[in-house]
Amino acid sequence: MNVFDVLVVGELNVDIILDKILGFPRVGKEIISKEMNLTLGSSSAIFASNLSSFSTEVAFIGKLGNDNFSHLVLQSLTAKKVHTDFIIRSDLLRTGLTVVMNYGNDRANVTYPGAMEHLKESEIEDEMLKKAKHLHVSSVFMQPGLLPDLLKLFERAKKMGLTTSMDPQWDPSEKWELNLPKLLPYVDVFMPNIEEFKYLTNSRDILSGLKAVEPFCNIVVIKDGERGAHLWNKNKLISKPAFINNKIVDCIGAGDSFDAGFISEFVKGHELQRCLEIGNLAGALNTTAHGGTAAFKNMGQIKRQAAENFSFQF
Repeated sequence: MNVFDVLVVGELNVDIILDKILGFPRVGKEIISKEMNLTLGSSSAIFASNLSSFSTEVAFIGKLGNDNFSHLVLQSLTAKKVHTDFIIRSDLLRTGLTVVMNYGNDRANVTYPGAMEHLKESEIEDEMLKKAKHLHVSSVFMQPGLLPDLLKLFERAKKMGLTTSMDPQWDPSEKWELNLPKLLPYVDVFMPNIEEFKYLTNSRDILSGLKAVEPFCNIVVIKDGERGAHLWNKNKLISKPAFINNKIVDCIGAGDSFDAGFISEFVKGHELQRCLEIGNLAGALNTTAHGGTAAFKNMGQIKRQAAENFSFQF
């Protein structure tokens, strides 16, 4: 019997977000940031938290240390009604941390991976998978303990009847070593942004990249920032424009929020164009508040903000 709509497997960390920074750091020198925010970080956790706000039952599998940062992560997820009982805690490891330096609409990040590097596929038990309808995996390159057996995880999920999605995220090593021909047949929705997609497919643009993966992929969703998003399915490419926020607070987590909006509709069985539209809306809503989760409280608040900021009615 399914208990959860979506089971999220991913990395966990906190974000220290610095704003109004007076310059860019240089070795041997010190600069000042006028604003700082400590909040829930990691693409997977932002996705899970915001997905839950879309009235979706969500559970999380990841790894933490047993420290103050781990308490913040667990409290933040629990506050958004994400099920955290599957999260593994270790006295031997430290919880991950990302320092985010915001510069306008761009940013520079430094991450200490910590415990996120140590989650293994063998720790994701069949009983956990059986309780969900859908499996989502994010930030695969940040999880070297999981990456070698990623295919095995997706094979298990599909064998149990789950639908699946994956957002690969950026590869810090920039090697982009992911066996797409073997993996993508087991991924129902593949969700990179445009730069990640081009690197992973060794292509110059969307069309040449799609040609490369067409023989073995299912649905491909490509996030394209202010140009919206593109969806390829059954030899058909459709695009939806972005919802434009002219008063951007920051863009941290916008892609993860897009994923949350899209998957919230996908697991409810809505048409793909609707999924794409709600993904774009969620990405835009994300930019109306600091950090990746502050713009998402619950479905009622999301509807109000969508109407007030973007004249969108659910």
